[in-house]
Amino acid sequence: MSDTQWRLEVDRHTCISSGMCAGVAPDHFELESDGSHALVDVVDQDEAVIDAAESCPVEAIKVFMAGSGELVAPVD
Repeated sequence: MSDTQWRLEVDRHTCISSGMCAGVAPDHFELESDGSHALVDVVDQDEAVIDAAESCPVEAIKVFMAGSGELVAPVD
C-alpha cells in the first residue's frame, strides 16, 4: 500500500443508511439492508470518495492514506 491510494472505512454502527455515499460514489460504495459498505478497502485516489465521506450526514465514512494512515476525509 502506498500514499497514492486511500483506505476506506465505513462504521456500520454509525451508518444510518442514507444512501448518500452510494449516490455520490457508486463505483466505491453500495447500500445494503444493514447499511453502506465500501466495495473494496483500498482504492486509487478519486475525488468522488472524498465527496462521499464529506456528504455522509453522520460521518460514518473515513478515508485514510493507505500507507501512512493519515486521515484524508472528512476534515473539520
